[in-house]
Amino acid sequence: MGKKQIGKVSHFFSKISVVVVDLTDQLKVGDKISIEGRGNVLEQTVASIQMEHENIESAKAGESIGLKVDSPVKEGDIVFKIEE
Repeated sequence: MGKKQIGKVSHFFSKISVVVVDLTDQLKVGDKISIEGRGNVLEQTVASIQMEHENIESAKAGESIGLKVDSPVKEGDIVFKIEE
C-alpha cells in the first residue's frame, strides 16, 4: 500500500468542515485520501466531491474542488491518495 501526492489544501471552512483542494492529479468518489501537515494526519474515504456547488464523481489535475472532511485541517496541508 502506497500513497501519491495529488494536491494541496488551499482553504478550510471550519464551520462546515469543507476543504478546497487544488488538484495535481485525479481524484474520484470512493478514493481513500490522507491529508497531512504540521504533525496532523487525517485519513478518510472521499464521500463526495463538489465543484462550483455541483456534486461530481471525479475531478482531474488543475481543478479546485471542495471535499467534506471528518476533522479540521490547515491551509497548505498536502493531500495524498492512498493506493491499495
